[in-house]
Amino acid sequence: MDARTLDRMAFRFSPGRGPAVAGSAMAATSQPLATLAALDVLRRGGNAVDAAISAAAVLCVAEPYATGIGGDAFALVHTNGECHALDAAGPAPMSAPRAPVPSAGADSAVVPGAVAGWQALSDRFGRWGLDACLAYSIDAAENGVAAGFHASSVWRTFDRAPASFGPPPRVGEVFKLPELAGSLRSIAEGGAASFYTGAIARAICDASWLEEEDLSGYVGARWVEPMRIRYRGVEVIELPPPTQGIAALEGLALLNTVEPSLVNTVRCVGLALEDARRLTRDGADVSELLTDEYVARRIHDEPTLRAELAGGTTYLCVVDDDGMAVSFIQSLFEPFGSGVVAPGTGILLNNRAKCFSVGGEVAPGRRPYHTIIPAMLQEDQTLIGTFGVVGGFIQAQAHVQLVSALVDDGLDPQAALDRPRFRTEDGRLHLEEGLWNRAEELTTAGFETVLDGERVWFGGGQAILVEDGRILAGSDPRMDGFAAGF
Repeated sequence: MDARTLDRMAFRFSPGRGPAVAGSAMAATSQPLATLAALDVLRRGGNAVDAAISAAAVLCVAEPYATGIGGDAFALVHTNGECHALDAAGPAPMSAPRAPVPSAGADSAVVPGAVAGWQALSDRFGRWGLDACLAYSIDAAENGVAAGFHASSVWRTFDRAPASFGPPPRVGEVFKLPELAGSLRSIAEGGAASFYTGAIARAICDASWLEEEDLSGYVGARWVEPMRIRYRGVEVIELPPPTQGIAALEGLALLNTVEPSLVNTVRCVGLALEDARRLTRDGADVSELLTDEYVARRIHDEPTLRAELAGGTTYLCVVDDDGMAVSFIQSLFEPFGSGVVAPGTGILLNNRAKCFSVGGEVAPGRRPYHTIIPAMLQEDQTLIGTFGVVGGFIQAQAHVQLVSALVDDGLDPQAALDRPRFRTEDGRLHLEEGLWNRAEELTTAGFETVLDGERVWFGGGQAILVEDGRILAGSDPRMDGFAAGF
């Protein structure tokens, strides 16, 4: 079988495999090198935060279409019975005009927050310094990564890939990003400050509408209060605005009041997404959406199933032998983000400003609606699990489906991730192949269904559950990675 045959291979569901199991520590990511980096950190005495930062940086190399240091990030950290939420999203430039929302290009980037997020995580919870954590990604960028099946497919599918990254790699072909290695080394040596000031910052500004004051004046990552609800006895934790975490929580709050059937799940997801689009803004108070009174009234409405299709994101989760857990997500937004690389840096800039479309226009100095959401499950301050699903606006929809699979149906994390998904888009309900036999049922319920064979748009997740000294994990078969522990 030659590489050309591998390139033609269609995605296929496996007949099913059990979850990864461990007794001490676990990592789950969408790329093998990232999972291996996290495990090496854990074996060498680093904690879950050190492992998560190391894996996140490797993903910037292994999945450059989805994430990078030119993007943004959010995280949840569970330690000593408490859950801490990190918001590392940046704003549009102060000088940005209130104009039609850009889709890509130099005027679509907001201030990248990911590096500030790494620094904040490391400073507050890490055992290692940022320099040690970045060694794995520097090595990968210099010596190369073998492109996975999903990575190769995405790279070849989207025409926004920058020429400086080289031709799209075939499955298994090794690619290198030497300029990105240089930028990562600068951050390792100088910390986050070397990204937001100096040569890297000037290169970013030369390539975009961002100005040096936007970068140097960035307040950095923020520790915020997470939002949470109880779903059938389990506490589900998400990030507050500007993320769409509220959509996942409201969807579950609505589903909590009815039988968790497929039809009801679709209805609850649709209603929650409508409310999130209407109310979620930078700094908005959306707590009313989770009140018993609002949920009791809203559950009787019919959804329009309006949502957008987009997503270029990576998610990972780690649990260490001290019980610390990290749920971490970072993104460029759409595949290859803005399509703009800061000269000489290998840094691909995000196109997150496109998400101002939710509000209708760019808001200078403010942050747009964010699709990326890490999540956790707790019970009485005890960690139950950590999970996330990438894929733009499908993320909140997938969170509801995944939590229901875990809580309502008692599936293990691998089986829950394997389960076929639905997504709403432009008033229609798209069904992944495993749900095609439910189309008539959903059509009868009033939904216009689409039998969708493009599985790349149904997201990809990772999940780790902890129970009675056991650690069980799953990694989405739609992606290239795996879960492993010891």
